[in-house]
Order: sequence, then C-alpha cells, then structure tokens
Amino acid sequence: MDSTASSASKTALMVAAYRARASRRVDPVCSDPWAHGLAGALGLELSVALDRHFPHMELWIALRTAYLDAHVAHHIERGVRQVVLLGAGFDTRAARLGRPGVRFFEVDHPATQVEKRARLAELRGYPVDAATFVGCDFESGQDFAAQLGESGFDAAAPAVVLWEGVVAYLSEEAVRATLCRVAEALHIDSPIYFDYIGKRLADADRIKPSDHGARDEVSRMGEPIRFGINDPVPLLAGSGFRHIRTVTFDQLALGLTGTYDRDRMFRFQSICVASRSPLSVPVGA
Repeated sequence: MDSTASSASKTALMVAAYRARASRRVDPVCSDPWAHGLAGALGLELSVALDRHFPHMELWIALRTAYLDAHVAHHIERGVRQVVLLGAGFDTRAARLGRPGVRFFEVDHPATQVEKRARLAELRGYPVDAATFVGCDFESGQDFAAQLGESGFDAAAPAVVLWEGVVAYLSEEAVRATLCRVAEALHIDSPIYFDYIGKRLADADRIKPSDHGARDEVSRMGEPIRFGINDPVPLLAGSGFRHIRTVTFDQLALGLTGTYDRDRMFRFQSICVASRSPLSVPVGA
C-alpha cells in the first residue's frame, strides 16, 4: 500500500511522515502513534527530500500539530461536539482526540480519502469509524457545507474547524470562497483555524534564490505553492469574520520548546484562528 503511483496527496503523506518523526523524538513536542503507519516509505522519502531545503520543517509540523491538538481539546472540553477537518489528509485527530458524543468530519478530495481508508485498514487497533468521511474538491467549487449536512453535520450547533496545511496550495479564489462559506453556513460560535505562508514565498518572482529548491520540491509532488498573505485581517474581514488571532513559528517554538533561533529558515509560516463571535482559546495561546 505504498506506491509512487498513488493518487493520494503527496504533501499529506509527507506531513504524516514529519508527525511520525517528531513523535519519536526523545522529548516529543507532539504525539501521533498512527502517523508512521500512514506515511509509509513514500512519506518518509518525501520528508527527507524536503529536509535538504527546509531543515526545520519537522519542528514546524510538530509545533502546528501540538498547538491545534490543544485547541481542539479545549473546545471539546467547553462543550463543542463537532470537529470539521477541511483538507484532512492523513490526520488522526478523530482517533487521538475523540470523545463520546463528539463527531469528527473529514472533508477531503475523494482520491486521498480512498488511499487513507486503505492505509487505515492495515493499522492494527485504529478505530476506523472514528471519523465521518466527506468527499470534496475545493478547487472545483463543490459545496462542502451542503455535503457536510448530508453526512449528519448539524449546522445549527457550534463546531471547531481545522484547515491545516491546505491554504498555500489553493487559488486565492478558492481560499476566499471557502472562508466565506464557513462564515455563512456554520454556527456563529464556530472558529476556524488555518495556517498560511508569507506572500513572498508564494510569489516565485520575489523569493530568494535559496527558496526555489523548496518550491520546486513541493511542485514535484503535484501540489505547487499558489497562495500567500502577510496579513490575514483584510481577507478574513471580507469573508465575514470579526475576531482574529495569529501566532507565528517563532512564537510557537518559544512557547512550546523554550527556544528561539534567529537563523531558523522556516519562519514565514503562521497559524490564524478566526470567528464571527468572541474567541475562546486556551490561556496563554
């Protein structure tokens, strides 16, 4: 079940490999016991290839995973009973963070979901029914909100939405359309979390020569970088959101590992959380 001919998202396999590597550290920042089995040899190969250009990618994935895990757990503890993973890839939060009465909805391209189901079936002990799979191609304009409703999602109740590792690979039109749909179709108390890259890295004409290798490596996986922003506020305000917080790579590294390194190359990535109602996030987050 590990072939370069797979139609699944290659970047999703790569991210699973980074989570697996980070989880096996002596003092891990995040913990995902299922990631290794999902990533397989291909995912590991892809992660090692990107290491040559971004040596801190593993740390970023670990920080992002830990931060989002903590926030999902926080919302569940406060009573949210629906978690939506847009572009879920090989995410395992339904298994790791699931609680009685809480439903996880994984929205992703059907090809990736087929591959993921096959890989999950080979993982001994994995709760394969932990998540509800909802097929959707964001670039084609499919209405993920309508498909969620057909899968049992309750739009009249709050949810927490994660859009992890996806925005950079979409067109600006698709990003705006998705954010607008979340704002208009979901309960007002439904925050959305997403990570984004700076505009310079998304613009091939403006990046440093040393960054071209990373862009080229990702492009070879079939998912070129297409969208970046320096300030998400205009985008989110125009999409219907009113309450916004962001956290940078350096802030997460300092808070979760106690380290700051001015020379780290991977410093153009941030995580944003936005909501139409006042935000409730963990203390210190």
